This record gives sequence, structure tokens and C-alpha cells, in this order.
Amino acid sequence: MAALLDRVTIDTWNEIIDATIAAAKSGDARARAWLAEYLLGKPQVEAPTPLPVIVQRISGDDELVENLARPAINRWRWQHDYEDDDEAKDAITARIAAELSDRIDEK
Repeated sequence: MAALLDRVTIDTWNEIIDATIAAAKSGDARARAWLAEYLLGKPQVEAPTPLPVIVQRISGDDELVENLARPAINRWRWQHDYEDDDEAKDAITARIAAELSDRIDEK
């Protein structure tokens, strides 16, 4: 370890990272995987299989959108003192879904 630390200085390590970033940008899957592992960590859950995702899209259900919309819906309910207004809930949910879609499209 001492020999390795003597040879791989911070400057050398920065060069390695820069080269890895350049390789990842040019399509090197191993470089992207290495960077992702260190920057994002390994996923703690498995990705869903395609069928449930397709069913959710067809049915219009989106758990992420529902979870993000819930606080806004609750604030709206409290502010307007309504027990249930499906039209307003749908409008708020649609606005949040559109905002998420716009943000994904920007990237």
C-alpha cells in the first residue's frame, strides 16, 4: 500500500479520473459503470421488470407522481377546506407529472 500511495499522487489520481470521465462521455460502458458506482452507489433495489412499467403507463398510474402530488393536494384541500374534489386532485397531479416530464426532457 505504501508503494502504491507513493506512486499514485493526488495529481495522478485526478488525471485518472479525468481520463475516466472522458472515456465515459465517449461511450465507454465500464467507465460509466465505475463512475456511477462511486458517485451514486449500487442500487439498493432491483429495477422493475418491463411489464409492470408498461401496465402503469397504460393505466395512467405513476407512483412517483402520486407521491409527489400528495403534499400539494393536501395543502390545497386544507387551504380550500374541501373534503374531496377529484378534478382538482387530477389537475395538481397532471401539473406535477408535466413538470417531471419537462425536467427529464431537459436532461
